[in-house]
Formats: sequence, structure tokens, C-alpha cells
Amino acid sequence: QVHLVESGGGLVQAGGSLTLSCAASGRTFDSYSMGWFRQAPGKERESVAAISRSGISLSYADSVKGRFTIARDNAKNTVILRMNSLKFEDTAVYYCAASRLDTTSLRPGTYDYWGQGTQVTVSS
Repeated sequence: QVHLVESGGGLVQAGGSLTLSCAASGRTFDSYSMGWFRQAPGKERESVAAISRSGISLSYADSVKGRFTIARDNAKNTVILRMNSLKFEDTAVYYCAASRLDTTSLRPGTYDYWGQGTQVTVSS
């Protein structure tokens, strides 16, 4: 089992940048693929980005391609999400998730463990 804690959320102006971090417990972090998802009020949870166990394979939702970057540091049990050129519509609670599969799937059902989320608010 893995415990995930997100941090780095906050309030930022449109066009600005923010970096989210997800810290994972345990000594087997590199056996999990990781993903970032988000949920805005009144909307369904949607995918943002995913990264394979090794960090070599990545995938992004079309809405964030070219603006967001996912990366991981297996030595530090951490996965980050760098968000640039933020838009008002990026406002949401952002969740980190871990999958026991070696995958870059953007389907929430692929992921077994979830963090509590961190709020990102982009002012227009």
C-alpha cells in the first residue's frame, strides 16, 4: 500500500505558473505508475497527466499538453506536476494517484491509491 500527500496548490493569476508535488510513503515507490487528476466544482474528475514507473513514458490530457509537465524522482518518492500558462479553467482540486500497473493510462479506474487533493485556483 502507498500513502500519497499532495502539496503546492494555491492561488495564481491566469498566465502564471505553479508546481504541485506528491510525496509517497513506503519503499516501493518505483513499482507504481503515477497520475495527476483534477476535479472542478460540479464536474467529474478528469485526467491531467500520467507517468510510468521508470518515468520514461508520459501521457497528457489534450487540455494541458504543452503547458503541464509531469516528472518523478524515484529516489525521493516524489512526483511533480509543473503547470505553466495557467488558465481560469484549470481551477480545480488536483489529486495524485498511484497504480500497481506499469502504465500511462489516463483512466481514473486504473489507479488504486489516491491522495486527498490540493486546491488550485486561477484568477482571471
